[in-house]
Amino acid sequence: MMEEEEGAEEQQRFSYQQRLKAAVHYTVGCLCEEVASDKEMQFSKQTIAAISEVTFQQCENFAKDLEMFARHAKRSTINTEDVKLLARRSNSLLKYITEKNEDIAQFNLERKAKKKKKLEDENKNSVEPAEAGVVESEN
Repeated sequence: MMEEEEGAEEQQRFSYQQRLKAAVHYTVGCLCEEVASDKEMQFSKQTIAAISEVTFQQCENFAKDLEMFARHAKRSTINTEDVKLLARRSNSLLKYITEKNEDIAQFNLERKAKKKKKLEDENKNSVEPAEAGVVESEN
């Protein structure tokens, strides 16, 4: 019974991995087509397959590294600092990730401020009619 469950779980993992590989292969193929049309060149099916395989392996390595960075920091969640640490060897990628992180942080601050203002306005509006009713009853 236990072996059957483990076998089913292993099969599910394999199936999931195959779907991920297919998605990476499709994306690499699309990117190669785009580059090919821009540069007026061709990519062989073998080249696309090789780029796809290397890309998938590199993504697996990235995932393991990110997991280890978080674990080393005694966290169970990967955060942007882990991603920046991973990208540290590529200045342009690190710069891009840092800028995007700052953009997202700014957007979140603005959204929070709008939400707070909306709540304050709603509270003000709900208090004003009650105060108006009190004023009217005093006259």
